[in-house]
Amino acid sequence: MYYRGWHLAVEGGKLKSDGHPMFYCYAESKDGIHWIKPDLGLHEFRGSKANNIVMVGGPAGSMTLDMENAAFFRDDNPQAAPDARYKALVHSRKPNGLAAFKSADGLRWSLMSDAPVITAGAFDSQNIAFWDSVRGEYRAYWRYFTAGVTTEKNWRPSGHRDIRMATSKDFIHWENQQNLSYADSPAEELYTNAVTPYHRAPHLLIGFPTRYIERGWSGSMRALPENGHRELRSKFADRYGTALTEGLFMASRDGVRFKRWNEAFLRPGIERPGTWFYGSHYLGWQIVETKSQMEGAPDELSFYATENYWTGASKSCALRRHTLRLDGFVSVQAPMSGGELITKPLNFKGTGLTLNFATSAAGGVRVEIQDVNGKALPGFALDDCDPLFGDTLQRTVTWKNGADVTALADEPVRLRFALQDADVYSFQFTK
Repeated sequence: MYYRGWHLAVEGGKLKSDGHPMFYCYAESKDGIHWIKPDLGLHEFRGSKANNIVMVGGPAGSMTLDMENAAFFRDDNPQAAPDARYKALVHSRKPNGLAAFKSADGLRWSLMSDAPVITAGAFDSQNIAFWDSVRGEYRAYWRYFTAGVTTEKNWRPSGHRDIRMATSKDFIHWENQQNLSYADSPAEELYTNAVTPYHRAPHLLIGFPTRYIERGWSGSMRALPENGHRELRSKFADRYGTALTEGLFMASRDGVRFKRWNEAFLRPGIERPGTWFYGSHYLGWQIVETKSQMEGAPDELSFYATENYWTGASKSCALRRHTLRLDGFVSVQAPMSGGELITKPLNFKGTGLTLNFATSAAGGVRVEIQDVNGKALPGFALDDCDPLFGDTLQRTVTWKNGADVTALADEPVRLRFALQDADVYSFQFTK
């Protein structure tokens, strides 16, 4: 884990960030649950190198770096040089842009270029890059303003907060810059993006942008946790007291056009200290597959989100781990009265169809395989399907003649799902 080491507080109506400079720090875990901060001995802080700092800001070549919003990653490009097995895009404040960094071990970092490699953007919210193994290119995502560009060298922010992307073959020369677009979603203020290939289906790019919304003062606002601190923050800027943030979920097959679910993925949650503030519930980049703490249960997904931001307490700003079933980001759901879904035409390879689903004890799921015109294929009609019930990550669908669907492979088909008091999270054709 890489994280920003900083102290930020609001005291006496002033924003105070001079407790110490920003650093990038390193922690590690064998299970994604229990974490340690090793003494790396790389950078001095207050007279000692007994710390976990891996990068400090300041002059670097012709640039002046800040330590705000980088996202470090292991480069799985098989052509990556040994001294560049890890990479990151780091914000240069002067000149404004993103500087390319490399490392052999993820701890000791050096510049790859003397000047910023991406120059049009705000860069103050989560500057992500990674190797896209499916498309054979690097991808970068960063914060932008919708009307924020005049020319690449004369960028000025305006409009609303949005997300921009680009691609590269060498991590130095970036092209195809464009803003993300969304199906059936309104224009909203989006901060972070957390875009990454989903490790169980790497052709799908998923993201967890932060929704920023200013609610203003009201009875409900004053009833939220720590109103005194909220009023103190608002003395510096009103939005610091009345803005709220929460996590969203989106997915894409090309990395540009996304389906963004408008309902919150990570709500601020039950009211308690450190929550329902601007700066809370930002999801960290990457999700991790971890062991369940319930004996006998399958692995689950862990993701990490901020809390307690800008409080000035001794442990100001914390990460909380949240868990989710594998593939459990969204589902097709139906009540006991029933519901159906018919897919678009699709081609598949494999011998069996498996579902990740959950039902009540009385509920169930059945699947029909149709031709492209919606006619049930012989032996695979809804009435031929054995009802599935339970709560499992992978169960094979069976019909009266068994589970083998090999004869239907390589021809376009539709799947018809019939559900009762059930959720279907994902399906997959397996060999």
